[in-house]
Formats: sequence, C-alpha cells, structure tokens
Amino acid sequence: VQLVESGGGSVQAGGSLRVSCAASEYTESINCMGWYRQSPAKEREGVAWVFEGGRSTYYTDSVKGRFTISQDTAKQMLYLQMDSLKPEDTAMYYCAAAQGCDCYRGSCEFRAPIYWGQGTQVTVS
Repeated sequence: VQLVESGGGSVQAGGSLRVSCAASEYTESINCMGWYRQSPAKEREGVAWVFEGGRSTYYTDSVKGRFTISQDTAKQMLYLQMDSLKPEDTAMYYCAAAQGCDCYRGSCEFRAPIYWGQGTQVTVS
C-alpha cells in the first residue's frame, strides 16, 4: 500500500486547510485509515480515524468540532478538513492505513502491518 499526502501549507489562525491522502496498490485489504500528526519535541499523536467501512469515525478531543475526516473509496482518497485552525495544530500530518484496527472510546490502535505516507506540513500562525 502506497500513501501520498498533499495539501498542507501555511494559514493564519482561524483559517482552514484540507489535506489529502492518495492510496494505491493493494488498497482492497485496507479497513482502517487515519491521520496522525507530529510536531518538534512531541510524540506522534492520532488525530482522526475512519473504520468499519467508513461508517465510523473518531477524533482526538483537541480537534473535535473543528476537523472532519472523510474518504472516497472509489477514488482511493482520504481527506482531513481542518477548520478554525490554531497555532497548536502546527505539525507534520501523516496518513496511515492498516488492514485491522481496534477502536475503543474515541481512539484507534492500528494492527501491523501499518502503512504510512511521507507527511505534509501544516503551519498555523
């Protein structure tokens, strides 16, 4: 599975961005996808997940009500619409995919093997 992110950039606080993830190769095996982010000196954190064939989504508390994860299975695309952006949202955003995941109480753990994209930078000032 190959994942390629795009759509990052710089935006002022309160603005919006949409990041995209294009998936290719053996995508029929993928049942869980998500967005993660990592900023300098911080551990990578999960931001949003979509699972159960796209019927269910989870968000980390800090982005609830501001971010929306969605997928277009026909186009093999995953999106993250980010509104009301804050400086603390500044990070490298990564797309991830897995064949299986355990989702419980608002977060998901992906089961190996986990596939990652190369990341796209989002900067909010």
